Amino acid sequence: MRKKLMSIFLSFIFSILPFQAMSHGDKSPDIYIINANIYTADDHNPRAETVYISKGKISYVGPFSEDFKNHAEEIIDLKGATLLPGLTDAHVHLKGIGYREKMLNLQNIDSLAETIAKVKDYVKTTAPGKWVRGRGWIEKVWPEKRFPNRQDIDPFTADRPVVLGRADGHAVLVNSYALKLAGIDRNTPDPDGGAIRKDKHGEPTGILVDKAMGLVYKLLPANSPKSDKHALQLALERNVRLGWTQTQNAGGSYEDIKLLKELKDEGKLSHRLYYALSDGEPARQILAKGIEEDHDHMLKVGGIKLYADGALGSRGAALMEKYSDYDTKGLLLTSREKALPIMTEALKKGVQIEMHAIGDRANKLVLDWYEEAQKAVPEEERKVKNPRWRIEHAQIIQPEDQQRYKKLGIIPSMQPSHAIGDFHFAPSRLGKDRLANAYVWANMIKLGMMPPAGSDAPVEIGDPRIEFYAAVARKDLNGFSNEDWHAEQAVSREDALKMLTLWPAYAVFQEDVRGSIQVGKLADFTIFDKDLMSIPEDQIMSSEVIMTIVGGKVVYKK
Repeated sequence: MRKKLMSIFLSFIFSILPFQAMSHGDKSPDIYIINANIYTADDHNPRAETVYISKGKISYVGPFSEDFKNHAEEIIDLKGATLLPGLTDAHVHLKGIGYREKMLNLQNIDSLAETIAKVKDYVKTTAPGKWVRGRGWIEKVWPEKRFPNRQDIDPFTADRPVVLGRADGHAVLVNSYALKLAGIDRNTPDPDGGAIRKDKHGEPTGILVDKAMGLVYKLLPANSPKSDKHALQLALERNVRLGWTQTQNAGGSYEDIKLLKELKDEGKLSHRLYYALSDGEPARQILAKGIEEDHDHMLKVGGIKLYADGALGSRGAALMEKYSDYDTKGLLLTSREKALPIMTEALKKGVQIEMHAIGDRANKLVLDWYEEAQKAVPEEERKVKNPRWRIEHAQIIQPEDQQRYKKLGIIPSMQPSHAIGDFHFAPSRLGKDRLANAYVWANMIKLGMMPPAGSDAPVEIGDPRIEFYAAVARKDLNGFSNEDWHAEQAVSREDALKMLTLWPAYAVFQEDVRGSIQVGKLADFTIFDKDLMSIPEDQIMSSEVIMTIVGGKVVYKK
C-alpha cells in the first residue's frame, strides 16, 4: 500500500514539473541529490538523505526513490557528505571584500612588528607620491598591546601618503605625509562624530576614528566603475567558494546596484544578494523608488543602513559609562533629529531600516528612536505591518533593553566572529561587570528572537565555518576562552544553523522562499565534507566546502 501511495505521489509531482518549467522560464536540469547527510532547518522534517531539484526549486525531500533517480536529468552522489540549506551571511560589505583582495591585506597578523614589516615590503612595490592603501590590522593579540602610530611607518613612507584601515573600518592609521595633505595638525579640532587621536604632547598620532577618517578619505582618488565592478565580481567568486548562497549588503549606492545588474546579465552574479542603501542620497532614492526585487530572488534592494555609533575596539562605540581604559564614552554618529524623519518615511514606504549600534548607549537610543517612529506611524498608514527593523551588531545591550528588542519586534543582527576577536580586548575596554551584557546571543534566542548571523566581512574574514564555530564554541580559533567570555552565551548547533540560514531569510522577508530545505523553496545548498552538526568543535575549521548550489545551479565545486 505504501509503495502504491508513493507511486501516486510521484506521478503527481512529475505531472506538475513541466508546468513549473513554463511558469518560471527556467531551463536548468532536474537534479536528484543522493547519499547525502541532510540537515533541513525545518523542525517538522529535520533530516533527510535525498533531495530532488526541478527548475531551480526543491520538489522532494526524503528517503531514496528509484523513480526520482530514473526521472532525473542529472544525479549528484554526495557519498555521505553533509548538505545544509544555503548559508547566508547576514551582514557584509561586498565591495569591501573585493577591494580587500585588490589592496594590501593586513588581516591575521599577530604582532605590530610583523604588520609594519608587511607594510614596508608592500611600499617597495609602489611608486613615490602614490597613495598606499591597506586594511585589516587589529591589535587584539599583539604583544605590543598598543595601536600603531605614524612614527611606526614614517621612516619608509616619507615620499608618499599612506592610509591603513583598522579591521573594523572605524579607524585608520595615516602617516605624516597624509596628515599634511589633509591639513591635520595639533590645532585641528575633532569633527562631530569623530576623533583625531593625539599623544601626550598634543600631536596627532596618525589614528583617525570614525568621521575623522573623512578628512583623509576625501583626498583619495575615486575608484572607477570598472574597478568597482571587478571588486564586486572578486567578492562574489570568493563568497561561493566559501559556501555562501546569499549575502546581505549593509550599505551601498545605486551605482553599485547598476554594476551588480550588469554582472547578473553577464551570468556572473553567482549568489543572491539583499541590498541596503547607505544614508544620504542613496537612502533618499530608495524612499522615492521603493523596494526592488527580481522575480528569481537573485537581487533585492530593500533597506536603508544608518550608523548610531562607532566600534568597540577603536573606542567609538557609544557607552552609558566611560570606557574602563580611556576617558571617553565613545561617539554618536547620528541624532534623533536626523534619523527620525527617515524612519517614519520608511515605515510608510515599506522600506526596512537597519542601524549599526554596538555600545549599550547606542542600542538604547536606537530602540528609543525605533519606538518613537513606530508610535508616530500607526499600522494602517504603513505599507508593511511588521517592518522587521534590524539593529546591526547589537553587541552590548543592557538587560532591560534586551527585553525591549522582543517587545518592539526588532531583529538583533549579530556577528559571532566579532565576539571571539573582541573578547581579547573587551575586558580592558568594558571591565568585568559589563561583559555579562556583551554578545548575548543565547539571551536573545531564549527571549524568542531569531538573530541572523553575519561576518561583517571585510571587517572579519567572512568564512561561514568561523561564524558557526564562534556561535557554538565561543572560543577563539586556538580554543582559548576564560570566564570573561561568558560561555553560557554559546548556542546549540541547531540554533547556529538557523542563524546562518532560516533566520537571515526571515530578516529580509524571504522565509517563504529560502532558508530551509522544504518542498517549494529555492534549491540553495551548501555542502561540506564533514558533518558540522556532530563533529568535535576543534574539527569544524578543518571541514571544507565541496559544493555550493544556488537555484539548482552548481556555482562552486571543489
